[in-house]
Amino acid sequence: MKIVILGAGNLAWHLAPFLRKNGHEIVAVYSRTKFSAVALANKVKAIPIDKIEDIPSNADIYIVALQDKAVRSVLKSLKFIPNCIAHTSGSVSISVFPKQFKNTGVFYPLQTFSKTRKVNLNEVPFLLESSNLKTKKILSSLANSISTNVHFITSDKRKKIHLAAVFANNFVNHLYSIASEILKESKLPFDLLKPLIIETAGKILEDSPEKMQTGPARRNDQEIIKSHLQLLKGQKNRKAIYSLLNSSIIDRCKVEAK
Repeated sequence: MKIVILGAGNLAWHLAPFLRKNGHEIVAVYSRTKFSAVALANKVKAIPIDKIEDIPSNADIYIVALQDKAVRSVLKSLKFIPNCIAHTSGSVSISVFPKQFKNTGVFYPLQTFSKTRKVNLNEVPFLLESSNLKTKKILSSLANSISTNVHFITSDKRKKIHLAAVFANNFVNHLYSIASEILKESKLPFDLLKPLIIETAGKILEDSPEKMQTGPARRNDQEIIKSHLQLLKGQKNRKAIYSLLNSSIIDRCKVEAK
């Protein structure tokens, strides 16, 4: 397929080369930042574009890989009606597309992306949604050409999945950051926690997170919890996070025990 990528951020940086590797032609890469457009376009032998009016109108599909807040305004700025167009957002509804666009959809890869880390898109779940049968066939063909994990999901369900992903990824990563800061304050390396982190992640591949829960809150060990809170004295945000998470774990364990 001939594809135009709108966006040159972390997701586009991985998706565009992988699409090209699997036999698709990246016609152009659009970014409002010329440097970003050129950097990604050079990787996939495409035309870099930094003005919306210069986006070519003859591609088979347009993939909008932009920040959620930019999707609507960019779509409204397009000067033509695309043959087929899909956005990659987990939380933006398919209804975001202008009414005159007939073949619209969602092409959402459920993964975290950073430019400095390789991601095997063959194993990434692609959650798709389409406005009609024609778009469904196009998106299905495209997704199945790069991934073995393809699903059609409604906007409402995709939003729930995105919410769950924020808990499982973004919030957990923030907790890693807090843990790292706590150790740095005592001149201790974060590497000490890495075997623990790897084992914790490994456990949930074998059984449910609920069954794998351990720690003082799981045991309702108030002495340890109080000692931890004492260590967090004067650290308002950390103390609030610690207390809230402990309360959540304790409440869940009470329900499970009934």
